[in-house]
Amino acid sequence: MGESTGPAVMVLGALPSLAAAGSLVWAVACRRAAVRQRLGRLALPTAVCAALSLITSFAPLRAGSGWKLAEVALLSLLVAVITRWSRADDLAWALPPAALAVTLWPLPLVTGDSFLESIGIGTFWLLPAAAAAAAGAYLRRQELRRRRAVAEARSAQRLQLSRDLHDFVAHDISGIVVQAQAARFVAATDPSHAVLALERIEKAGLSALAAMDRTVRMLHGPEVAATEPLPDVSQLHLLVENFTAAGATEAHLDLPHPVTERLSREAGSVAYRIVVEGLTNIRRHAPDAARATVAFTPTATTVEIRITNDRGAGPSARRVSRSGGLGLPALTEHARALGGTLAAGPHGGGWQLTAVLPAAPPKEKSPMTTPEKAPTTTPEKTP
Repeated sequence: MGESTGPAVMVLGALPSLAAAGSLVWAVACRRAAVRQRLGRLALPTAVCAALSLITSFAPLRAGSGWKLAEVALLSLLVAVITRWSRADDLAWALPPAALAVTLWPLPLVTGDSFLESIGIGTFWLLPAAAAAAAGAYLRRQELRRRRAVAEARSAQRLQLSRDLHDFVAHDISGIVVQAQAARFVAATDPSHAVLALERIEKAGLSALAAMDRTVRMLHGPEVAATEPLPDVSQLHLLVENFTAAGATEAHLDLPHPVTERLSREAGSVAYRIVVEGLTNIRRHAPDAARATVAFTPTATTVEIRITNDRGAGPSARRVSRSGGLGLPALTEHARALGGTLAAGPHGGGWQLTAVLPAAPPKEKSPMTTPEKAPTTTPEKTP
């Protein structure tokens, strides 16, 4: 076999290079939105170009090696592109012939060398194909990691959205339902109480709308969400007062002052959510409870939260332990993420929700220094 410079041979030798260049131009010469789709469809053109390259490499008459060098460069570029963009099943049958064409093209030119030298030459020319495949695989892996990160971020955002809707909106909606039921029964006999119930319904509805607006603003970006922080333990007094005014259950809050200083901002927000969830469950599953207690107990390194109601452990209370909705599992994850715990169950004929959150150690009060008093002398008594 030998090189030839005839026109037909030159056209045949240039055919793989022209086909590879045409495939690349076809992939990018379109609207920007369709470029990715076309790049993902280059597996078949790459396999065709590889087949043409192998045919022209081992044909009885070959064109000059200059076309082959251009062909190797274009095939290596196609290898990188299909490794990055093609599907795995297409890549399985398109990549091997392309790598083979890049590896074997110089072998017909060294027919006089030994077998080991031919192996060395083939191994050397395998490096461009391997480098191109590695580059495409790296970009493919980076894209997969980016998509996975985006998917995880979206999942976390959806979970946060569902928690906000459950913790805040559901609490206000349940209050609206209770007030509407109370207003329906007293509307005919005591219109003044019905008017008060309507006022509370309006207040709870506005609170629900505010919570929804805050959640929607959070979806528009972290800058907007950061301008309005979530409620914390400093707003529990108003929450408990509204809960007592909205139903038949009288709620009491025991919140020592050091608790607000020792809980971090995130732990305070989780504590507020826990109280909201506890009160909402009381309203849903124990609406006839006479008393509910929300007690914060600080210790050396933690703050314990206990939400207790005096409702008997009836069917509705047992239903909370089986299903529990999304609130308790989500809050349990929040508490564990902070290094705390959360548990709920029957207690003393009623129901109790107990949470333990980490807290900063109490601040030591500096000893007060008292000014030294001037020595006083006792006058001597005269005889």
